[in-house]
Amino acid sequence: MAGEPELHQPKNQEEEVTVTDQVENEPKGLICSSRSLQGYLTPVPWLLLLLISLGLFLLMLATLIQVSRIRAYTQGQTQDQQAVAVPQEQTHAGLEQIQQIQQQLTQFNASLAGLCRPCPWDWELFQGSCYLFSRTLGSWETSASSCKDLGAHLVIINSVAEQRFMKYWNVRKNQRSWIGLTDHTHEGSWQWVDGSPLKFSFWKEGEPNNDGDEDCVELFTDDWNDNKCTEQNFWVCEKPSAPCPRH
Repeated sequence: MAGEPELHQPKNQEEEVTVTDQVENEPKGLICSSRSLQGYLTPVPWLLLLLISLGLFLLMLATLIQVSRIRAYTQGQTQDQQAVAVPQEQTHAGLEQIQQIQQQLTQFNASLAGLCRPCPWDWELFQGSCYLFSRTLGSWETSASSCKDLGAHLVIINSVAEQRFMKYWNVRKNQRSWIGLTDHTHEGSWQWVDGSPLKFSFWKEGEPNNDGDEDCVELFTDDWNDNKCTEQNFWVCEKPSAPCPRH
């Protein structure tokens, strides 16, 4: 009996040796495979981080694209508003220029009114009529024709005031001057050049006397005198004055 334990001890040693040998004798390929598997399992978190980073990058890229589109749309609206605003500003500026031109025209008209001459140069204004005292001599017919060429006629004296005006100028000139009165159509029937009959007369004493067929009337000193129509006298033309522009 005492020998049985001794018999079992070597067996255990053999088994231990066997197990140890088996472990030691295990193929190295299996050990490497396990270690390699552990190496493959270790990088898994880094791959996940890479995927997450890629996703974030794509999200940021999409956001940037969307933001750029929004900016482009906003700039387009701003440009459209500016394109609409520019013509409005130009229209407003054009209206201001028109108003300035109108004001300048008004001022110009006012200046013209201040400088207005209702009668041409060398003509004299009196009670709405313009008078030209000639500086040359001519017959009555020639004088009447010259006035007609100027758009006027030999003077027609219709009032005491007009006669006084004529006397004033006659005194200054101190010359005989033809007026538009004649009776060459009907002797003794005095008419003005416009065909109207004589209403007011300012004859010298003893005139008209028709001395030597005197059919035309001249202003001599202060009053009238009949004389031959072929005599060479100065003359006086008359025509209506031109109205000045109003403010």
